[in-house]
Amino acid sequence: MKHGGLVFAGIALMLLFAFAPLTAQQGSINYQTYMVDTFDNPDGQGWAYQAVGSKFITEGYPKVQYLNGMPHAVKVMNDDAENAKFLGLEFKFNRKGDNWVDIVPTKDGKPYEMPFKGNVHRLDMWVWGAGYYYNIEILVRDCEGRTHTLPLGYVNFKGWKNMHVTVPTSIPQASRYLGNKNKMTFVAFRIRTAPFERVDSFKIFFDEFKALTDVYVDSYDGYELADQSFDGEKTE
Repeated sequence: MKHGGLVFAGIALMLLFAFAPLTAQQGSINYQTYMVDTFDNPDGQGWAYQAVGSKFITEGYPKVQYLNGMPHAVKVMNDDAENAKFLGLEFKFNRKGDNWVDIVPTKDGKPYEMPFKGNVHRLDMWVWGAGYYYNIEILVRDCEGRTHTLPLGYVNFKGWKNMHVTVPTSIPQASRYLGNKNKMTFVAFRIRTAPFERVDSFKIFFDEFKALTDVYVDSYDGYELADQSFDGEKTE
């Protein structure tokens, strides 16, 4: 009996040491904040923004424009405030209702979905409001191709305010399969009008779109084989 007990204890210890590294590996986190878009360099960032309105948008709108400056709360921490810019949007609708405007990143005249880095925990952005009961949302596409709406909230405040939203853990951001490099991407900003709110004139401004993300990368024996091509070269 004593011999059998020692054997069982030995097996238990072996299993404990075998699975301990795996548990530690899966539980590791490395949070970092990075700037998705500063809006400071519209000519050199590689993409532009185009605004699209719903059915009752007034002719000639929406309008998108870059302006010089930044929120005062950001200026005190910025060493290059003289070259700072932010993004502005103006639109009107012909009637009240469930109206919306999408601000879509584009590249070479086509919609461009910006891939996020790592596993995003939170998104935040500086927004200038004018007291309207309009709702602002961030549209993202998960790694499986589904679009999700992340509500930043109402912009019924006045002046600059930092708004943020936590990304639900139910949204798959990266494939669990090795070799599949699909990532969650940024699709658009969406502004919705409240059915009772005036729609004859509206302006809004954005600055410093940021992400708090987990950039931890798994380390495992044979990681280089995930990109191995049977044509003799690694896949891109």
